Amino acid sequence: MGFSLDFNDVFGGSGGIADGEYEVIINQCNEDASPGGAEFINVDLIIRNDVEQAYPNFHVFHKIWKAKATGKYNMKSLNTIGKACKLQKGKMYPSFEALLQDFVLQTVRVRVKNEKSDYNGKIYPNITGWDVSNTVGPFQHQFKKKRDTQTFSEMKQSGIRMQDQDLPF
Repeated sequence: MGFSLDFNDVFGGSGGIADGEYEVIINQCNEDASPGGAEFINVDLIIRNDVEQAYPNFHVFHKIWKAKATGKYNMKSLNTIGKACKLQKGKMYPSFEALLQDFVLQTVRVRVKNEKSDYNGKIYPNITGWDVSNTVGPFQHQFKKKRDTQTFSEMKQSGIRMQDQDLPF
């Protein structure tokens, strides 16, 4: 049996995903900070596998940075995401965390563009637009199952000490 390469079927850009519009689900949404201490909201999007489109299950990460001058997030960005998620207009949230959790598991349509970072000059996929999902019918995305086991490198990173007597060989 032989193999051949098809250079028309490749990942686009150095970000691993081609520019375009994708139906996604918001997998996670939480606050985080860079190693330098800059705070941001990290939105983890997964390209849906229940919709006919390229790159199913691919993760795209969107960051909303706190403004240095005000120390606050741009509410226009959060309003844009909320509108795309079809959240209730004017809803009062008991906490900022509650607002972020309301985004989780919502389906939306995003525009992705591979852009050069001002920070390090590398190219990353960025979300350049948020819209209401065009998909009709029930949500049937299948999430990948989490493993019950860890690799040796994951154990080492988590601080689990391995000794020779722990190994089966």
